[in-house]
Amino acid sequence: MPSYSDEFKEKVVQKMMPPDPVSVAKIHAETNVSIAALYSWRNEYQNKGIAVPADSSNPEKWRGADKLSVVIETAPLNEQALSEYCRKKGIYREQIERWKEAAIAGNETNLRGKAEQGRLQQERKQYRQLEKELQRKEKALAEAAALLILQKKAQAIWGDNRED
Repeated sequence: MPSYSDEFKEKVVQKMMPPDPVSVAKIHAETNVSIAALYSWRNEYQNKGIAVPADSSNPEKWRGADKLSVVIETAPLNEQALSEYCRKKGIYREQIERWKEAAIAGNETNLRGKAEQGRLQQERKQYRQLEKELQRKEKALAEAAALLILQKKAQAIWGDNRED
């Protein structure tokens, strides 16, 4: 199995990035690196937090992790550096702003969701307890009704044996 330098891997992965991404099949034909290795390298860079989208033609269809990576990468940039970054990646500043707002909203929703989840779990537990109590009472009521019916049948058959 051939080993490749980190510089070579980085150059190949850079070819997969916007604004003019090259397909994995084309890179495979040019470099003779296996397709599995190319996908592995791309995933490795994605796991490091570097945005290497699978669908570079439409940034709105990128994975959430890629969008978040772009937001994080651009957070410390000034206006000029941000404009240069956007040209290099083939995206618009407005997209980055929307992704940032979505990430913030998602985080707030997630925090609210955890509190909501705890409350929901407590309500489910209470519901199960009420269901058990209801079943117990239904059984007791059915047993009492059966005893009353038996008592009436016994009275009908043997008569009232009460001594007044």
